[in-house]
Amino acid sequence: MVVASWLTIRHFFAANYPESIWEGSFCDISAFFNCDSSAYSGIAAVGGVPIGVFGALLGGLVVLGALFPSAALERTNKTLSLVNGIGVVVLFLYSVFALGSLCLLCTGFYLFSLLSLFLFWRYGVDSDARGFTARWLRPSVGILVAFALFSATQAWAAERYHEARRDAQSGGVAARVVNQYFGLPEVPWPSTISSYRTASATDDFHAAPVRIVEFADPLCSDCQYLHEQMSRLKEEFAGQLNVAFQFFPLEAKCNDVVDKDKHPGACELSYIAAHDPSQFSAIIDEVFANFEAAKTPEWRADLARRYGVEDATSDSATIAEVARQIATGAEYEKTSDEYAHGVRSTPTMIINNRMVIGTFPYEQLRAIFQALVDEAETGGRFMENWEE
Repeated sequence: MVVASWLTIRHFFAANYPESIWEGSFCDISAFFNCDSSAYSGIAAVGGVPIGVFGALLGGLVVLGALFPSAALERTNKTLSLVNGIGVVVLFLYSVFALGSLCLLCTGFYLFSLLSLFLFWRYGVDSDARGFTARWLRPSVGILVAFALFSATQAWAAERYHEARRDAQSGGVAARVVNQYFGLPEVPWPSTISSYRTASATDDFHAAPVRIVEFADPLCSDCQYLHEQMSRLKEEFAGQLNVAFQFFPLEAKCNDVVDKDKHPGACELSYIAAHDPSQFSAIIDEVFANFEAAKTPEWRADLARRYGVEDATSDSATIAEVARQIATGAEYEKTSDEYAHGVRSTPTMIINNRMVIGTFPYEQLRAIFQALVDEAETGGRFMENWEE
């Protein structure tokens, strides 16, 4: 039963989700003996769970009963074998009369299930008991509950795997993210684009295939995560990626665009990083590499001393530059009734004139960047065609 179930599960995924045009599964000995018809049918999976999973679990329980025999376990298996026997007869009839075909792999499970049912009937516990209930319906409630809970976890795992295989056929989550990205409305660039770069492919910001203005806060944990992603991506997309770090500290001390005061010290770090453009990259890398320490005034003071920018927090030009960049967040229409402006949290990215709020896994950002590079090189959005 276990082996037959495993073969049906394997065939279900091979038939429905081949990994290439050469790897499809074909099992059609004749028009009638045809496993593919069963694999493609509506009953091949229940709630996204291939029905073979339930057969494998039931077969496994029978194996467990053989290895560790007990009257309670055998009575439970006997009850389940009766239910399973009724089920396989119904499936057999459905296959023959509704689908007009019969899967040989499924038939193997049917035969072993009926053989198991016969053995429980002829030789199992309570074989001589009088009455249908006494003979068949005396399972252990505890074992049933444990089996149901274990089956639920396995069914959930199988459903998630099924969903992953289904996603892979249409390009996966990354492809959907690309489609959603291209479906976003276009927005203008901010009136002031920061000259501070975390990735710089060309001197002219607009000359690179992928152009990003990243509204960021040096003490934002999501910005730290994005910084790590960008460190990988700027190497993979060398010569194709420009990322402007638009200072947007979420601290009321210097930011009056949004009503948030979440990161004390973020304004000070912004001034330290902005004071000497030639040292910006090294400073911001060190800030994100020492994220927790950067929250303390002592560490920030030491950072300023080591880079020789102790007067950054009092320099009027530096303060004005950071203020100009913060002010550009008010240039975007609100995306939420809760906030007055579109830029209201960090990170917020303007990627090739489309606003993306929040962070993404590396694979999804990479997919967007690759789609933009393809678009720049060929004029076509290949990844958009992966999914309707």
